[in-house]
Amino acid sequence: MISRSLAQRVVLQQPDWPDAEALAQVERELADLPALTTEDEIVDLARGMALVAQGSALVLQGGDCAERFEDAVPERVRQRADHLQGLAAGMRAGARLPTVAIGRMAGQYAKPRSSPFEESAKGERLLTYRGDAVNDPAPDRWRRVADPRRLITAYECAALTLGELRRSWSGRPLTERVFASHELLLMPYESPLVRAGVRGDYAGSTHFGWIGERTRNLGGAHLELARTVNNPIGVKIGPSMAPSEAAELSRLLNPEGIAGRLTFIVRAGAHEVDRVLPPVVEEVARSGAPVVWMCDPMHGNGQIRSGVKTRAVAAVLQEVTSFVRVLRSLRQWPAGGLHLELTPDPVTECLPAHVDDMDFTDYRSSCDPRLNPEQSAEVISRFVALL
Repeated sequence: MISRSLAQRVVLQQPDWPDAEALAQVERELADLPALTTEDEIVDLARGMALVAQGSALVLQGGDCAERFEDAVPERVRQRADHLQGLAAGMRAGARLPTVAIGRMAGQYAKPRSSPFEESAKGERLLTYRGDAVNDPAPDRWRRVADPRRLITAYECAALTLGELRRSWSGRPLTERVFASHELLLMPYESPLVRAGVRGDYAGSTHFGWIGERTRNLGGAHLELARTVNNPIGVKIGPSMAPSEAAELSRLLNPEGIAGRLTFIVRAGAHEVDRVLPPVVEEVARSGAPVVWMCDPMHGNGQIRSGVKTRAVAAVLQEVTSFVRVLRSLRQWPAGGLHLELTPDPVTECLPAHVDDMDFTDYRSSCDPRLNPEQSAEVISRFVALL
């Protein structure tokens, strides 16, 4: 059940669950289930993130925009984990630094949306697809109704995915594992999975959780959840972030100044980085608590081409370049790393560099466009070269 402290806070970006009692029953079931992650695993990741904060390691966070339940099968999980490990190995070799890999996996089943409704290709007004944990992407008005039983399916799919990730850890040192992460969005899922540990409460739904641009309101439920758990936490930083707010967020979420506890994931957009980032970095350095700076060059660079959502790799590369330049100019360690939406599949969802238009003949994402393997390697190579 949602804790009393969270219930008293403003909760944004939640679906309109039509059956309150069914939702309450699901929350009770989740509270009785084992945590998906363990306190020891979270401590291991925290140690890796501390190395990143100290400039002794990098981090690569990547995976699907929105995970699908259908991908929670062993072969598919191994494929995604192997792909991320391979990209992290390339970053490790190029930068000659250990690289912590964090997948957008085992829980990225929900998405914030800018509107509660959308229009189908046939012109029908539908509830917006909010991720498999909420509803179905099929353009059918009944399948778009929020179903709380999907939260149980999300738990089961996350458990299978985490089991496969753990098997991939065998014989690997800390900085060669793939840890799990997702946006801490759906309170009826996140709150019941908070568990008491030896070191205090932790989010038992994941290893690393982040708060999105749309839910990082000061005093809101999402920040309160992040404040009260011991997991490494991220916060998305976009063009609307005031420098004073960023500093206050850092103090709220990392009051003890623990290295690696808090990551600011910058998603300003290629044409906004030079305006937005310097005053934020300066104010956090002056009056805030320590943070890891990570570049998300995907979410600020969306556009519509040929009627589909895409991102131009040229803009992604530009944002990475500007991010590193700004951090270096302010004598901050820019190698927190990268946060990318990517896939091992040879999709055509993002516009390649030096290409003005294309046919999106293999567009598979149910939400936002992802980098294919070649494009992911290109972005990582640019980042490493800049270091």
